[in-house]
Parts: sequence; structure tokens; C-alpha cells
Amino acid sequence: MNGDEAPQTAFSGGVTLTEGPFAGWTTWSGGSDPYETHIGPFYFRQEDGLARCVFEPQRRHLNGGGAIHGGCLMSFADFSLFAIAHNALRDTHAVTMTFNSEFIGAGALDGWVEARGEIIRDTRSVVFVRGIVTQAERPLLSFSGTLKKIARRE
Repeated sequence: MNGDEAPQTAFSGGVTLTEGPFAGWTTWSGGSDPYETHIGPFYFRQEDGLARCVFEPQRRHLNGGGAIHGGCLMSFADFSLFAIAHNALRDTHAVTMTFNSEFIGAGALDGWVEARGEIIRDTRSVVFVRGIVTQAERPLLSFSGTLKKIARRE
């Protein structure tokens, strides 16, 4: 653990931080998803039975125009698909089968970026999810996706 990381406890496919500003939040960062570890960290937790996802934008998340890079927002939205569907995926792995997004506004370094959403339908083999990414209640990106459930590899 480097000096920037808070202590963690294991949590079904992720880790839950126990200290710092994200204490109580869960992430898959820390090696289980190298790309998300590199671009994030992204976090989620359950609030009133629904997933709330957040990340704190830093200068490295910006594009040349000074706004949060669209690719970062899309990566965060993809992370959020899995967090929103976390309970539906508890006993299986999944991959993103489809991903759709629409840019609505520009994000900046002025506060956490959040995503919330809902499961539209959960079938035996796929989960349909939709959500919205916001910053200070301003919409930045709407998204939807289909997650394909796959067997766990032993």
C-alpha cells in the first residue's frame, strides 16, 4: 500500500475502504481491474437499496480543453453499470455487451462526479441497466448498457 491508499477490507469482488474520505465506499481498484485502477479510482456503495457511484476528478482526468475527458466519463459509467447491477451479479461474472451514452454537459475539478441508475430488467443471462452521471446535480452523461452474465472461471 502506498501513502495515497486507505486501509481496506475485502468485499465480494472488491474492497471496502475503512479510512479516509472514501471510508465505507467499495472499489474494484487494487489489481482486480488494472484499467480501472489506472484511470480511477472509482467507488460505490448502497444507499437505500440503490447504488451510488463516485469519483473525485483530478487534473489527470481532464482533456486538452480543461473539462473531464469524455473517455473518463464513459469508463466511469461502465464501472457504474456493474455497481448498479452488483446485487444481480452477486453469484456470477459479467462483461459489457452493449454500452450507449450521450454527453450532456462538461465536468470540471469542482467536486465529486456521481452516477446513479437502475436495473431495467434482469434475466437469466443478461442485465439491462441505465443511469446518469452528474456533478453538483448538473447532468454530464446519460448511459445505458447490457451486461452478459458469464460462468466464473476457476
